[in-house]
Amino acid sequence: MTDLQGKVAVVTGGAGGIGQAMGRRFGREGMRVVLADVLAEPLDRATRALSDEGIEAVGVITDVTDYASVESLAKEALTRFGAVDVLCNNAGTGGVSEGYMWEHDLADWRWGIDVNVMGVIHGIKAFVPILLEQGEGNVINTCSGNGGFAPIARGAMGGPATAVYPMTKAAVLCLTESLYTHLEMTGTRVRAHVLFPGGFLNTGIWESWRHRPERYAASQERRTPAHTLADVVARFEAAGARVEFTPLESVAEQVVDGIRADRFWMMGPPTPADGVVSRKAASILARGAPDYLVDVLGRSAEREPESEGESR
Repeated sequence: MTDLQGKVAVVTGGAGGIGQAMGRRFGREGMRVVLADVLAEPLDRATRALSDEGIEAVGVITDVTDYASVESLAKEALTRFGAVDVLCNNAGTGGVSEGYMWEHDLADWRWGIDVNVMGVIHGIKAFVPILLEQGEGNVINTCSGNGGFAPIARGAMGGPATAVYPMTKAAVLCLTESLYTHLEMTGTRVRAHVLFPGGFLNTGIWESWRHRPERYAASQERRTPAHTLADVVARFEAAGARVEFTPLESVAEQVVDGIRADRFWMMGPPTPADGVVSRKAASILARGAPDYLVDVLGRSAEREPESEGESR
C-alpha cells in the first residue's frame, strides 16, 4: 500500500502519545482516522486536535480488554468510513508492579496481559477478517525492545524491573510473527508489522497507575510510591545519564515508511541497544547464561549494592 490518500486508519491507545502521533501522521497523508481509547476526555481532546488541523477524525471509546468493545469499534469504523485499511494495535499499559517477580501482585499480571496481549488478540480477531475481505491492509502491533529483544533486568528506580511489561511485549512479537506467517499462507495482500518505537518516550505509559481500572485493583499494599516520569528522569540525571526522548513524530514516520516499504520490522536507525539482539543470539548458540541482560540505562545488570529502601 503506497497511496494512503483516502484510506482509513484505526489506532487504539489513540488519546495521546504514540497513538495520537500516528493518527496525526496518517491524517497528513490524507487518511481518515479513527482514534480509540478507554479515556473519554483525553480522547475527545485528541480527536478535536486532529480535526482542528483539517484531519477527518473520529474518536471511539474502546476498552481493548473487552472483545465486544473492540468489535463495536470495528463496526463503528465501517459505519463511519466504509472500510478499514490500517489497524494499529497500540493500546498499552506500563509497569505498575514492584519488587521481584514472585512478589508482583496477581492483579498486575492480569491487567498487563489483558491490555497488552489480549488487546492485540482482540484487535486481530475483530479486524483481520475485514481486511481479508477487502483483500488488502496492514496490521501494526506496537512492541518494545524491553521484552521484544530481551527484558530489562534492573529498573528505572534502581530495583528489579517489572517482569509483567516485557513478558507481554515478548508475546506481542510472537503474535505478530505468527500473524505474518498465517497471512502469508492465505496468499492475501494483508500485511503484519511490528513497531519498535525505540529510545525513551515521553508518554503516559510511564504513569499508567493513574488510570488503573477498579477491576484490576491491587490486592496488596505498595511498599514504595508509584513513580512518575519526572522521578525517572531525576534518577537518570543523578546517575549522570542525560535523558533524550525519541520524538513521537519520528515513530509515526517509521510507521508510514514501513507501510509503504512493506517492512515487517518497523524500527528506527541502529542504536547501541541493538547489540542486545546479537549478544542474545550468541548466548543461545553457545548455550550460555543470559549475560546480555542490561539495566534501563543499557549497562550490565549484574548485581549492584541495593538502593535505599530496596532491601527485603
